[in-house]
Amino acid sequence: MKTKSNNKLLKNLYPYLVIALIFVGVMYFLNYGTKEVHNLTSGQLIKEVNKETITSIKITPKSSESIYIVEGKLNDYGKGESFKTKVLEKDLSIVTEYANKLGKEYKTESDPGSSSILYIIVNILPIVIIVATAYVLFSKLASTNKNSVDFGKSRARLNDGNFQVKFKDVAGLKEEKEEVEELIDFLKNPKRFQKLGARIPKGVLLVGPPGTGKTLLAKAVAGEANVPFYYISGSDFVELFVGVGASRVRDMFKEAKRNAPCLIFIDEIDAVGRQRGTGLGGGHDEREQTLNQLLTEMDGFGANEGIIIIAATNRPDVLDPALLRPGRFDRQVTVSLPDSKERKAILEVHAKNKILNKDVNLQNIAERTPGFSGADIENLLNEAALLAVRRNRADISMNEIDEATDRVLMGPAKTSRKITDKEKKLVSYHEAGHAVIGIKLEDANEVHKITIIPRGVAGGYTMMLPKEEKIGIASQSELEAAITGLLGGRASEEIFLGEVTTGASDDFKKATNIARSMVTEYGMSDLGPMQYEQKSEGVFLGRDYGKTKNFSDQVALEIDQATRSIIEKCYEKAKKIIKENKDLVHLLSKALMINETLTKEQIESIVETNSLDCLNYKEDSEENLTLTELKEKAKELKIKGYTKMSKEELEEAIKENK
Repeated sequence: MKTKSNNKLLKNLYPYLVIALIFVGVMYFLNYGTKEVHNLTSGQLIKEVNKETITSIKITPKSSESIYIVEGKLNDYGKGESFKTKVLEKDLSIVTEYANKLGKEYKTESDPGSSSILYIIVNILPIVIIVATAYVLFSKLASTNKNSVDFGKSRARLNDGNFQVKFKDVAGLKEEKEEVEELIDFLKNPKRFQKLGARIPKGVLLVGPPGTGKTLLAKAVAGEANVPFYYISGSDFVELFVGVGASRVRDMFKEAKRNAPCLIFIDEIDAVGRQRGTGLGGGHDEREQTLNQLLTEMDGFGANEGIIIIAATNRPDVLDPALLRPGRFDRQVTVSLPDSKERKAILEVHAKNKILNKDVNLQNIAERTPGFSGADIENLLNEAALLAVRRNRADISMNEIDEATDRVLMGPAKTSRKITDKEKKLVSYHEAGHAVIGIKLEDANEVHKITIIPRGVAGGYTMMLPKEEKIGIASQSELEAAITGLLGGRASEEIFLGEVTTGASDDFKKATNIARSMVTEYGMSDLGPMQYEQKSEGVFLGRDYGKTKNFSDQVALEIDQATRSIIEKCYEKAKKIIKENKDLVHLLSKALMINETLTKEQIESIVETNSLDCLNYKEDSEENLTLTELKEKAKELKIKGYTKMSKEELEEAIKENK
């Protein structure tokens, strides 16, 4: 280990050593250039000897000749000045006699030509330094760009059948597994299919939202079949230079044929498989050539060569039609978001290596997380585990899972933010308005939680979930109930506070989108059962250009009027419900001021008993302090870790300190 670290340190020091050598060389030559050398004849030297103006002498014999080099200084020379003279052996005695008088200023050098070490230093060492410098620089360049030479090679990563992922590790996706089981049978026993003349699909396209398990399903297919598995992303094909992507496609299929039967998995295929010849500025030559090569290769190999391509995308609408035709991607498998039963199975998979408290009910968590993908669920449990560690708990309780759910949906709670009493009252009435609509309106979603603790950009939120999980079809009354619920916050502000705020802006955005879709897409207005707008985003166009409009300006005015009519109708309905249930709004608002967060059980108790008994509420008592007030009191008492405590823990800690 020490040798490796020393080598690494030495390798990192190479550039600095090279820079130091260059600096020394430059300084040497700069200093050398400042010296002034006077070339004297032997006669001039003898004259200066006779005048005794020489202050120092150095005599150096020249190899294989009866000539000596005499160097030195004269009295009138300045700093850096010297003379140099060639003297014959017969004239040397005059110089040496004078030099003996100088004593210590007299030097005699040996013949440099007779020293082999000096010869190596002068003639060979510079070459060695230049070669070493070039080697270091080129090795550094190669290490920073290892693929500079083989950029045309495939970047598909091969796993040679040692996958540990099996179907048992993929929770849910029952129908999707059945669709791909034929691929496993073919890879294990291709002759069984060939005997009956059957052709296995050459390509299977996995379509679905992000995080639903498309990549995991492809790995499970390779793991069950126990065959080589090539993995590559669509973006790995596209390169700056035209033709490189096509070369990588050819190389990938060449390698796959050597290891057949095998699987090729292309993730995010829409990066390379987008429609050709679209967009305002024309197509991308490199991407289109890569796609053309991919189409050719998928048609090029025989039906029974044992190569199956699995690709994944969440944007099938932008893929080129030639890519989806039979013979290339013969089969499309939709990997949708999990339902309640599948979410429970996914929770069980991810909960295996976690210590859960006895109060944790996975079925309840599954029912409270509609719309969560498999990746969201995994992240939910991971966040809960991190919170448990942060709170020094021995296991993961429902408190951590509730907090983790809020974090995934809305972001972390901003408990350190100072909220004024006016803001608190405003948010409490706003959220109570949402909740009352959900409680009293028949087709509205069920209220599961209310909080006025700020998260993300929201000052608070009301969690409303469907009473029963559906396949995605909604009736007109349910859509109108959703709009009414969204407008309940603004209606409550207007009725109880006598003013309106910016807090309902996001509610308006969602309500307007639903109302406009009802008019232009679902045919739920007086304009009749017609579709006026169709979402069809162009491949290279911005989202503002992404709707096809097949109507005149007069119809556009009627669409705006119909949308406004739906919004106004729902808003009046919201105000009517809130006015009829004023006492309940006041009670829920007061409960939020006290507790800041209300669970489903507490909300049901308040509605049934028409009191705050479930909160242990007592007038004029210290137990009536809100969570924010408790934290302020804990801060004054200097209680450690008070910011991470729940309301109950804070009350207990304050009592102990008293």
